[in-house]
Amino acid sequence: MPKPQLLVAMSSVPDLAIDLLRERFEVEILDFKQASKEEILNKVHGKFGIFCCPWHEIDEELIKNAGSSLKVIGTMSVGYDHVDVIAMKKYGVRLGHTSNISSEVIAETTIGLLIATARRFFEANHALITGGWKETNIFWMCGRSIRNSVVGIVGCGNIGISIAKKLNSFNISQLLYTSRGEKPEAKNLGGKLVTIDELVEQSDFIIVSVTLNEDTKCIINRKRIAKMKSHAVLVNIGRGELIDQDALIEALRENRIEGVGLDVMTPEPLPLDNPLMKMANVVLLPHIGSSSIETRTEMAVVTAKNIIAVLDNSAMIKEVQL
Repeated sequence: MPKPQLLVAMSSVPDLAIDLLRERFEVEILDFKQASKEEILNKVHGKFGIFCCPWHEIDEELIKNAGSSLKVIGTMSVGYDHVDVIAMKKYGVRLGHTSNISSEVIAETTIGLLIATARRFFEANHALITGGWKETNIFWMCGRSIRNSVVGIVGCGNIGISIAKKLNSFNISQLLYTSRGEKPEAKNLGGKLVTIDELVEQSDFIIVSVTLNEDTKCIINRKRIAKMKSHAVLVNIGRGELIDQDALIEALRENRIEGVGLDVMTPEPLPLDNPLMKMANVVLLPHIGSSSIETRTEMAVVTAKNIIAVLDNSAMIKEVQL
């Protein structure tokens, strides 16, 4: 009996995950980033499952074109805003993701990005390598300390809690957070549940780690940016669309906030002529929040196991309830 067919949407999946899949499937690898839409639609037809990541748009046209054989999408990511979940539900396709696995390493990236932005590391490094290290002013390249500050976390899920735990060692004065309801873990860390408007008004450092959906799109908008302290530092490790980027650029140009650290932006990759690229008080990373070798390998293996679970008609390690 022939094995069911599986399409892997990228060529860089760790061998450990691919070997697991090949035991149960006829695996075909097609780099969606390099392929045309026509080629993708042709290749997806008749497949049992698709192994993908946030770089790949899984829309209704693709799901419908795959046909009745398509039973599962496994995304190697926490978020799944690149997947049309309404179409998934419509066609009875299950969706697996890798929630919780990357929380710790994303929190590590967040703290690193926060420190680099607040303490002006990239700006100082640029001055050093371009011969600008000549200042005698004792306040030259002084940034802001996290100690004794008010830190606000927008969205206090698994990643937000991990960030809060790490911030605890910095002796901050107050931790604020937003959530649908009070989080016992955050409360035990001294966190205070507040509204998003209270958070942006009171925080010295604002970290955006909420899930992107219709309710949270542009949750950091022009009005809320205007409420921030003039020395506020904003960090986003969620999704680019959580922030009104045009309003953010305007505020930075007018020096209405002190700095921004972004691991995510709109669009991705960010065009080289985007104003954010030229601003000294902006630290940009190319969406590498979960980019540790150990984490990415574990995410790939869990994605493979999620897909295999559907073949076995059993529970996934982590399934999105559609």
